[in-house]
Amino acid sequence: MLNILRKRAQSIVIQVVVLVIAIVFVFWGVGSNLGNKRNSLATVNGEEISFNDYQKIYDSTIDNYRVQFGGSIPQGFLEALGLKQQVLNQLVQAAVFRQSGREMGITVSKVATQDEIKKMEVFQTNGQFDLNLYQNVLSQNRMNPKSFEASLRNDLLTKRVSESIRGFSAVTDSEVQSRIDFNNEEIKLAYAEVKSADFLDKVEIQEPELARWYEENKNNYLSEPQIRLKYLYFGFDDNLDQIEIDENALRSRYETQMDRYNIPEQRQARHILFKVEETDDVQVREDKKKKADEVLLLAQQGDDFTELAKKYSEGPSGPGGGDLGFFGRGAMVPTFDEAVFQLQPGEISGIVETQFGYHIIKLEEVREGQTRSYDEVKEEIADAIRQDDVKKFTFNRATRAYEDIIRSGSLEKYKTQSEGIVQETDYFSQKTPPGPPVSEPQLLQKAFSLKKGELSSLIETDSGYAILFMDDIRDPEVREFDAVREKVVEHYTQVKSVDLAREKAEQLLKDSQENKGLAQAAGDSAVLQKSDFIRRSAASTGKELPAQIIQKAFELSLQKPLPEEPFVQGDSFFVYELLEKRNGEEALDDSQKEQLREQLASASQDKLLSAWLTSMQDSADIWTNIQLLQ
Repeated sequence: MLNILRKRAQSIVIQVVVLVIAIVFVFWGVGSNLGNKRNSLATVNGEEISFNDYQKIYDSTIDNYRVQFGGSIPQGFLEALGLKQQVLNQLVQAAVFRQSGREMGITVSKVATQDEIKKMEVFQTNGQFDLNLYQNVLSQNRMNPKSFEASLRNDLLTKRVSESIRGFSAVTDSEVQSRIDFNNEEIKLAYAEVKSADFLDKVEIQEPELARWYEENKNNYLSEPQIRLKYLYFGFDDNLDQIEIDENALRSRYETQMDRYNIPEQRQARHILFKVEETDDVQVREDKKKKADEVLLLAQQGDDFTELAKKYSEGPSGPGGGDLGFFGRGAMVPTFDEAVFQLQPGEISGIVETQFGYHIIKLEEVREGQTRSYDEVKEEIADAIRQDDVKKFTFNRATRAYEDIIRSGSLEKYKTQSEGIVQETDYFSQKTPPGPPVSEPQLLQKAFSLKKGELSSLIETDSGYAILFMDDIRDPEVREFDAVREKVVEHYTQVKSVDLAREKAEQLLKDSQENKGLAQAAGDSAVLQKSDFIRRSAASTGKELPAQIIQKAFELSLQKPLPEEPFVQGDSFFVYELLEKRNGEEALDDSQKEQLREQLASASQDKLLSAWLTSMQDSADIWTNIQLLQ
C-alpha cells in the first residue's frame, strides 16, 4: 500500500500487520500473470512475482530507513539486515496468504473494498467521502483507482485470512490458572559472591612469567599515535583593537537594552532559624515553635538580634549573627521572601514557617532599585559590540588567508609569499597536546582526523579561527617492557586476580556438590548470604542478586539445587543454591485475569499463525531467480 496513505490514515485495514512479516506489505498488482519469466523474480505455485514489484518495495523500504537515519543509511546496514531477502520473503508470504484465502473460500468484494476506502479520513472532507479528493490524492502519488483498490483488496484479504487462522486458537481457564501459578512461584536462595578484588594481594609476581605475559599482550601497550602540525591561527582577541566603535551605536545599544541595566531593589536581612526536618514528629515541631516564640519575645524586648542569632540560630548563618547579605526579590523561598519585603528597616517579623523550619527575621537595610547611567555602562557596551564585530572581522581575515593558500598551491609557497605567520608544533599525542590554541577541543579533534599532507578547512573555536596542515604522522610503536612495567604489573595483577576468583568459585561449587550443600562447603572461606523469597514475576527487578541468576535459579529443583557452573558478572563470580521453592498466594482480580487471558490468547494466536504460514510455505512450490538478487 502507498506509504503516504499509511502515514496519513489510521484505518485498521490500512495498518494490518501479519506477525511474521517484519515490514508492511507494499505492492502494486503483485501476482499478475506476466507470461515472461525473464522478468520474474519468483513464482509461488505458478503465480509470478515480478522484479518490478520487488524493486518498488525495496526502494520504498530504503527510503523509509533513510528517513529514520536522518538522510544517510550506515554503511553495511542493509547487508547486515538481509533486506533483499526480507523483501522477497514478504512478497512470497503475500502470495501464500492470497492463494490460501482463495482455497479457503475467503473473498473480498468490490463493495467491501469501496466501503473501506470511504472510511479513510485521508479521503474525507468534513467527515464525508470526497471523490475529487480521492482522485487527487492518488494522482499526486502516481496511482490510479484501479491499482489502488487492487492493493487494498489484497490487504483486506490478508487480514481476513489472518483472522480466520488466529480464530482457531483458544485459551482455557486451566491455562490461565497455570500461568498464574507459574508467575507466582517463589524461591529462596543461598549464595556467595567471590570478588576478584579480594585476590589482588594474593597474586604473586614472578618476573619470567610477567615478561612472557607482556610478550603475549604487548600490542596492548603500544605508544599513542603522534602528529606534527603546521597551522595558522587568527584569534579574536588579536583583532579587538581594530574594531572601531561609533558613539551612536553605543547609545542605540544602551537605549534598546536598557532593561539590562536596571538594578532591582535589594534588601539585607538577618534571621534566626529553628530547624525542622521533614521526618520530625508533631511533638518536635511544637517544641521548636515554642522555643522560637520565646526568642522572638526576647528580640521584641530589645535584646541584640545579632547576639540572639549567634546563640540560638540553627542555620549556617548563625555564627555570623544570622546575616544573609543583600538579595533581591525571589532569591529566597516564597514565604520567607514575602515576609522580608513587607518589613521596614529595623523591623522584626513574627514567626515565619518554611520547609526549613521556623524563622525570625530582621530587616537591616534597603537598597532602592535604580537604572545604571549611560556613562556607567558605556565601556561595558563597547566591549560587547567589539566581541560581536570581531568575529566577523576575524572570519574575513582567516578566509582571505585560506583562499591565498589555495591560490598559492601549498602552505609552503603561501608561507614565502605572504605575511601570514605559519606556526609549527613538535610531535604530540592526543593525550599530551601542546598549549592553546592546538589544545582546544575543536582543533585537537580535527587535527587527528587529518591524513598526512592534508589541509583542513577553516575551523572555528571558542577563541578564533584556525587552518591546520598535517605535516607528519608517527604510527603507534611497541614500547619496551621497562617503560611500561608498572602498567603491565597492574593489568597482570587484575587478570590473575580474576583467575584466582574463578578458581575459588569453581572449587566452592564443586565442594558444594560433593558435600551436599553450599553452607557446609563455604565454611569460613566465603561469606554466605540468604535471599528472601523471590517471586518469578518479579525476578527481573531483583535487588539482592543479578536478575540473570534469579532467572536461572527458577530452572533448578530441590533434587538438583546447584547450577552447573558459577555465574559471572564482571569480575565477580556467584555460587548459589536453591533452598526452598513454593507457590505464592498473590491473587488476581477478574480484570487482571482477563488481561492475562488476552495476553495468552494473543501469543497463542501469533504462534499458530506463524506455524500455519511456515507450513504453507514449506508445502508450496516456490521458485526463486537468485541471480536477480545479486
